[in-house]
Parts: sequence; C-alpha cells; structure tokens
Amino acid sequence: MAQAVSIATLNDGSLNFGLDNAVAVNAASSNSNSAGAVASSPIVKASPLPEAPSRHKFWDNENRALFAAVAVLSAADFAVTRSILQNGGKELDPVTRLLSGSTAGLAANFAGETAGIIGLSYFFHKTGHHRLERITPMLNIGSSSFAVAYDLNHR
Repeated sequence: MAQAVSIATLNDGSLNFGLDNAVAVNAASSNSNSAGAVASSPIVKASPLPEAPSRHKFWDNENRALFAAVAVLSAADFAVTRSILQNGGKELDPVTRLLSGSTAGLAANFAGETAGIIGLSYFFHKTGHHRLERITPMLNIGSSSFAVAYDLNHR
C-alpha cells in the first residue's frame, strides 16, 4: 500500500484550484450590483506536493562502508576462531561446527556468510526495502563484533 501510486500524481489539473475558485467568486461578486456587500471567501493556498524519496544506487558510500565492515569483522572472526580451534578449543556455533574440521571449510563458511549478507541486502534493495537493506549488514556487524569479543575473552 505504501508503494502505490498516489491519486494526487494522477490529477493533471491545477493544484491551486481553491485559489482559482476564490478569485473567480471575488471577481463575480465585485461585478454584481448589490448594495456594497461583497461576499468574502477565504483564500486557500495550495502547498506543493513533497518530493518523492530519491533512489540510491546499491553500491553507494554507505553500503560500501557497511560491507567493508562486514568483511573485516568476518575475517577477524575467522582468524580468532581458527586460532582457538588450533589450540584445542571448541566451536560453539552448530552450523560453523560442521565446517570447522579444516581451515578451508572454516574460510568457506565465513566467506559464504559475507556473501549471504551482501546478497540479502541486495534483495532488499531491489524490492524497495531500503531500511532492511541497511539494517541487515548492521545486525551482522553487531553479531560478528560480539563473537570476536567473546572469543578474545574466552581463549
């Protein structure tokens, strides 16, 4: 419903129809031969329609910064997790645990996570959900930051 075309944009007529009617009524009443009584009608001022929100490109500066932060934190999470696993630690994430048997599997997991975040954000961009487009990498940044901080504190 929020993305539907407004009826106001379909009207090709004048936006200040109230002003045109008020001027016509005042002109007609001043031309009449009444006994000095001029009908006063309030003049309605029409305000212009607000600008439509501008569409942004997917790879704008804000998305580039968010995706760079996602990639950096994913690499940091990979490095800290790999270090803990090599020292006899255990992976707590059950999905990542499936791929943590090798360094290549662990790297593929974190690279896939980064690609998935960018892909989901792109999907939200294409479907017009621009807030979700920005929130998705922000949530991943928060969760990766927590994972790195937790791993560094529990070595």
